[in-house]
Amino acid sequence: MRTEKDFLGAKQIEDQALYGIHALRARENFPGNSYFNKNWYKAMGLVKHACYLTYEKYTQAIQKKYSNEAPVNLIDNGKIKLLQNASLKIANGEYFEHFIVPAIQGGAGTSINMNINEIITNLALTESGKKAGNYDFIDPIEHANIFQSTNDTVPTALRVATMKLLEELESSVNHSRNQVETLEGKYRDALRVAYTQLQQAVPTSYGKMFSAYSDALSRDWWRVSKCAERIKVVNLGGSAIGSGITVPTYFIMEVVPTLQKLTGLPITRGENMMDATSNLDSFVEIHATLKAHAVNLEKMANDIRILAADISNHSEFKIPERQAGSSIMPGKINPVIPEFIISSAHKVYANDQLISSLSGQGNLELNAYIPQIGDALLDTLEILINANQSMAEYLIKGITIDAQKANDKLYKSPSICTALIPYIGYHKSGELAKHMQENQVSIFEANEKLQLIEQEKLKQITEPSNLLKLGYKPSDL
Repeated sequence: MRTEKDFLGAKQIEDQALYGIHALRARENFPGNSYFNKNWYKAMGLVKHACYLTYEKYTQAIQKKYSNEAPVNLIDNGKIKLLQNASLKIANGEYFEHFIVPAIQGGAGTSINMNINEIITNLALTESGKKAGNYDFIDPIEHANIFQSTNDTVPTALRVATMKLLEELESSVNHSRNQVETLEGKYRDALRVAYTQLQQAVPTSYGKMFSAYSDALSRDWWRVSKCAERIKVVNLGGSAIGSGITVPTYFIMEVVPTLQKLTGLPITRGENMMDATSNLDSFVEIHATLKAHAVNLEKMANDIRILAADISNHSEFKIPERQAGSSIMPGKINPVIPEFIISSAHKVYANDQLISSLSGQGNLELNAYIPQIGDALLDTLEILINANQSMAEYLIKGITIDAQKANDKLYKSPSICTALIPYIGYHKSGELAKHMQENQVSIFEANEKLQLIEQEKLKQITEPSNLLKLGYKPSDL
């Protein structure tokens, strides 16, 4: 065991632990096992690495200008190199088991920042042949946190992690859209009954149904692709409140461009870093876009679940059988993928409420709740990526439709009589529909009995090409 101290006292820490007293106090103060997002952890490593690279350039600029008479104390370049190497390991997701701060916490992210500082410091120490906790050589605050604050590094890392996941989500939405477009083309002329308020309405096709889903997903893809623009402004270099206090101007000007090159993301420094520090409305804005995508996913999944349900009697519409559905009912198969997508969507709605309410809880120059806001945002992104993957690969891709059976069903549905209104009027069409319903016969059989329209004309009107065209012209009558 080793002893570490802060101004509150001392703590015993296991020798092999890379975390330190600050993280240990947080672990004690915030009980529970809420999982801190690893993408945020990795992004913290990237932000720290950008800071150390910038510090190295700052040192070189100082030495070039002042030679051996620099007016400031500089950290030895060898130590900075050690910190750079350690921060890259964090950026690669290594040593995550030493990050012991839970997702639900207090303190505006100070515990996140200090746990990362401690891991980086102790990795640097062990790489230099020294023991973890030997902070006289490299210190978590004096060295690992040089020219940084929790209030600029933590939210900047959150934006980096978010932008990376947005790229992944954009790709997954596009994959879902491609799968839906395949079905749209495959079943373009497969007729079906359209429903309003869960009642039979008018003739349509499965192709048109899938085209509506495709357009919704296209909008989602476009909106998600624009989200990075809304959160690309960072406050790195702004220190505690965005005023840049305790940070050299050189560092403020250089650290964001360094991070941009390091990540390949379109990150920019905020013109007003106090705004970028205190106001989190951009997270509320992009999450609203993510919520809109969740709404579309739920609508699609719910439609498919209804069409494939035994109770709906749509025997022509089949979804993949993914797993046994009951421990007591033999042979039962449940729509687990639609249920997974619907459940995922509602978790996104819950996250949206949390992000909105906590973003409004910011006080004056800082929002203390950014850890929970960030956790909910990254959670939503991962949920939607997973939902799209599951839907595309395990649901949409495996849907099969018996087009002939679907066509036959439509011609026996009273809903097809709607197509006759321009030709014989509402009341006669209703008479035909009633006869079909009462006698369970096709539209052709019903018309043969009632003689409301010439049979050849009826066949022409109810051709798939006529049923599916947009509107009609007087010359059609």
